[in-house]
Amino acid sequence: MLVAAHYQADIVEMLVDGAQMAIDQLADFDRIDVTGALEIPTTIRMAAAADKFDGFVALGCIMRGDTSHYDIVCRESARGLTLLGATGVCVGNGILTVENAEQAICRADPKQMDKGGEAARAALHLIAISHKFLGVAGNVGFRLRGTNKPD
Repeated sequence: MLVAAHYQADIVEMLVDGAQMAIDQLADFDRIDVTGALEIPTTIRMAAAADKFDGFVALGCIMRGDTSHYDIVCRESARGLTLLGATGVCVGNGILTVENAEQAICRADPKQMDKGGEAARAALHLIAISHKFLGVAGNVGFRLRGTNKPD
């Protein structure tokens, strides 16, 4: 599942484009939009509890502003994703933390650094690892083609 924060929407759509290109030939996926980066880990946790997905891609953009809010959002969104990973949820982190729009565009654009595609490939790799060591661990984002998982 792609979980995309629509704050900084133009940047996030570039991340989504990269992620979709990385996933399209390998897996089916759903997308859900949330308000901001802090809502991404909570949404992934709720979706993981539904046990219908193999993995998740977190996509968002946190751009530095004039207050400490940037530091809090960066730290807490990363911490939330890390905690999910520690519980065995396969998550590719595509939440950008940048100083300005130029950095964001460079990192998000699929023709440049393609961080959305990178996050999707990370999630797919984690799914493959989980399948290797745990077997197909019940739909814990993606429904890999050919796994015959129930809806």
